[in-house]
Amino acid sequence: MGAAMLVLLYMFLPIFFVVLMSFNDPTSRLSYEFDGFTMANWTDPCGPSGMCGSVVTSLQIGFLATVGATLLGTLVAFALVRHRFRGRAATSLLIFLPMATPEVVMGSSLLALFTSAGLSGSLGFWSILVAHIMFCLSFVVVTVKARLAGLDQSLEQAAMDLYANEWQAFWRITFPLVFPGIMAAALLSFSLSFDDFIVTNFNHGNTITFPMFVWGSAQRGIPPQVNVIGTVMFMIALLLVLGSGVVRRRRPAAA
Repeated sequence: MGAAMLVLLYMFLPIFFVVLMSFNDPTSRLSYEFDGFTMANWTDPCGPSGMCGSVVTSLQIGFLATVGATLLGTLVAFALVRHRFRGRAATSLLIFLPMATPEVVMGSSLLALFTSAGLSGSLGFWSILVAHIMFCLSFVVVTVKARLAGLDQSLEQAAMDLYANEWQAFWRITFPLVFPGIMAAALLSFSLSFDDFIVTNFNHGNTITFPMFVWGSAQRGIPPQVNVIGTVMFMIALLLVLGSGVVRRRRPAAA
């Protein structure tokens, strides 16, 4: 138990440092030490020019990429698990390639694709969105597919024995059971999209996402408000995890 707690503490140490530095009052832009306590970073999180705009851009791309990848990936997962067709094994193999491919290779390949298609002058929001959907799709398929593989199909057959048609059996039996896997895949997709830098760097054009802003700011001194955004994102993720745990505990009690 003690070893596990030490491992967890080691893993969360960088996050604790980010939270601490969100209250830092640095003596200079190039200072990465805790020089003094202040609340100014929290009262004016949009102080650095362009930072909040980059956060909004990352949130927009992350949301749209999550919706697109989750819808397409869920359909692919159902097709691979529930249906038999020619090329099914090859499709399953190809799904894993974006996960195994280095991001540098994927980013440069997408840039070459956009350039050969004559879209090099249109790189920006939509090229980033297409790229993010592409690499998030594999994670959605794998996550939902694992959930479907462990699903007991006899529950659907029992529903049909009770005169439910296929559509009713899907919405009342299958979808509620698969939904936790779909939600997990969606949260994973959003995290990957919001965090991505390498693929975005190849295809961003003039669009600046939050990771791109942090990378650009590192050359002239990262503003402490960046730690505020990181802390807020961590707290939101923590609340989602805690909320899902509370819901899971209340369901058996209610039943």
